[in-house]
Amino acid sequence: MDPDWIEHRRADDGERVGWIKPVDDGFVVFDLLGRPRTDVVDWLHAEQTLDDLGIGYLADAYELLLESGGWLRVRIAEVSTSGVRVKKEDWGDMTAPQVYYDVPFPAPEDELRPLSSTHGR
Repeated sequence: MDPDWIEHRRADDGERVGWIKPVDDGFVVFDLLGRPRTDVVDWLHAEQTLDDLGIGYLADAYELLLESGGWLRVRIAEVSTSGVRVKKEDWGDMTAPQVYYDVPFPAPEDELRPLSSTHGR
């Protein structure tokens, strides 16, 4: 994580929703995966972007690029500035083996991407 990043928490519950980085005469917003979400914007727009973004996207399905070159459907299990931990999708099957993978922070977009019909899944 860049030492210039300023943590932003929601005012109503104190939940961390991302970071704001000073850039030139403005700020760039980074989400909890460490990915940029805006170009350079003013401070109020940066805060509003993170408040609006929230954390709901972390519950979405993602795809992880495996060493074999294939993609695996996963869910985000843990997020911190130390790394991102994802779990092989088990569709809630309590008897399925729990298979986890570690992804660096910021999460590389070419290794961990939102599951989308445009990816052929």
